[in-house]
Amino acid sequence: MGSLLSDLAQYRLLIQLIFVLGIGGTFHHGFHIAVINAPSLYIKSFINDTWQKRYNSTMDEKTLTVLWSSVVSFYSVGGLLGSLMTEYLTGKYGKMKCQLWNNVLVLAAALLMGFCRMADSFEMILIGRLLYGFSAGFGLNIHMQYLGEIAPKRLRGLTNSTATIFATVGKLVGQILGLSEILGTKSWWPLLLAITSITALIQLVTLPCFPETPAYLLIQKEDTESCRKVMKQLWGNKDHQEELADLLKEKDLRKTKSQMTPLDLLRDRSLRWQQYLMLTMVLTIQLSGVNAIYFYSYDVFHTAGFSLEEIPYLTLGIGASETIATVLCWSLIERMGRKTLLLCGYGLMAFSLGLLTVTLSLKDYYSWIPYCSLGLIFLYILFFGSGTGASVAIISEIFTQSSRAAAFVFIGSFTWVGIYLIAMIFPFIVESMGQYCFLIFLSCIVSSWIVIFLFLPETKAKSSLEIMMEFNKLNFGSEHIRSTSENPHEASEKCSRL
Repeated sequence: MGSLLSDLAQYRLLIQLIFVLGIGGTFHHGFHIAVINAPSLYIKSFINDTWQKRYNSTMDEKTLTVLWSSVVSFYSVGGLLGSLMTEYLTGKYGKMKCQLWNNVLVLAAALLMGFCRMADSFEMILIGRLLYGFSAGFGLNIHMQYLGEIAPKRLRGLTNSTATIFATVGKLVGQILGLSEILGTKSWWPLLLAITSITALIQLVTLPCFPETPAYLLIQKEDTESCRKVMKQLWGNKDHQEELADLLKEKDLRKTKSQMTPLDLLRDRSLRWQQYLMLTMVLTIQLSGVNAIYFYSYDVFHTAGFSLEEIPYLTLGIGASETIATVLCWSLIERMGRKTLLLCGYGLMAFSLGLLTVTLSLKDYYSWIPYCSLGLIFLYILFFGSGTGASVAIISEIFTQSSRAAAFVFIGSFTWVGIYLIAMIFPFIVESMGQYCFLIFLSCIVSSWIVIFLFLPETKAKSSLEIMMEFNKLNFGSEHIRSTSENPHEASEKCSRL
């Protein structure tokens, strides 16, 4: 107990910064992924009523479907645009300024959502969803980059996994507030869609009280003294020479003072396998089926055999399961290691989806089968949360300060395109394949498991340069082994295109 209190006191500012970053970062992303389902009937009714007031005619079903799908998909479109802008804007203005302006976008979107019904304008919902998406895509990338730079090496996994915790808490809060007993009503749904303005305002006021990251100050600003000072502020008044030495090595090995562009990243041979594995993990998150379950939880639970009245409360179990999983991942990631935790999570996800396919096929034979399906859905989400937490930590660690921003452009782009495609395609897959649609997701998870098992090195307790040297064995093969045996220091400089 005494050791815990001592650690809390030592890392007090770090913990506060993690919280402030989280409530204005991945929390928003999780919240807006989950919250749109609850007021969907009311929003459709509002769109139809507004159309009737303007044109004195009832909107046809096809037009209503197009407008509603636009409301849902504009979030993904905005997210993609925000992700694509991250590298340029953070390189020019810095992460803190960008995140502060990002909160202004959230406040603007909240105003549009909050007053859309008063103005009889469904266009305000479309623009608000686009701004929410842009801020989520932009803020998601900044949040994960921030976390990768503010923690000491021994706490890096714990810190990085908090991004997943805040995202899942956001989903759970969105589901809870969306219940008909709270804000998911005909009168209060505009407030439900605008309520994240509170967390955006909190971050807008408090974030300027915190310093820039040590890596940014040393590598971007070349200010060693400020870097030392911030290390002591965030990590306690101890000797941080080892972390400082790692940052100095990374700084010395950089080719230029400017950040890598996405095109530079694609051309860099020393980062080729990092990109392959990044792509594998990001696509696995999107093609694992979890977004399909979140977007179409009503359809999934209805297929499992539950009534429409029960489904809103069952969806809370999804959010609760993922929240429990991410907290569990946070507590285990430094003990088990990133790779081990990731492989365990993916393996158990595949097993759960296989059994879920069986129980969905047998739901009409026995009355207790739907409850087995429900339990498997919750277990699947539980295993997904642990695997996702590990993958977020790994992706942040396998890139260095100069390449991380460019990497997150691709991460964000693939994430938002994946969300959009799953939202649009999944209903058609279900219509053609029924319960066997989950076999597609299962095959994607198994393929990813094999690639990660064969090629991903463990990143636990390793500096960025140590991880880079592990990847050089894959990126340069025998050339790296030969040059390392001849001159290790020269090989490091030659292979590192930072």
